Amino acid sequence: MATGEEDDTERVRRPSSKKTAKKTVRKTSRTGAESRESGTERAARRVSAPRAMRNASEQLEELLGRAPESVSAVQPTEDGWQADVEVLELERVPGTTSVMATYRVTLDEEGELVAYERTRRYTRGQIDRR
Repeated sequence: MATGEEDDTERVRRPSSKKTAKKTVRKTSRTGAESRESGTERAARRVSAPRAMRNASEQLEELLGRAPESVSAVQPTEDGWQADVEVLELERVPGTTSVMATYRVTLDEEGELVAYERTRRYTRGQIDRR
């Protein structure tokens, strides 16, 4: 058995020493590729603007219990996305007197809701004067 073990060890050592040099070279090249993939993965992790808009609407609806009517703004931030979502807060007749609200939603780069706040409340028929 001792002789057989030596034979196995020798067999493993010889090819592995030759392969180790090759593996080291491959590992080095993989490490470079893995570094590039890490940057790519980070970029791939950031959702697109349309996906960010859908996520903002869906997640805000889940929290408020009211369906958003539209996303009026979306912009990238260092940490993800920021969106303004218009929500019907109180339905009235006629519809132009219904109460609307604008919520500013902050999403991380993967599109998950991090924070939201109501920034404005107005009647549907109201026009901004600037």
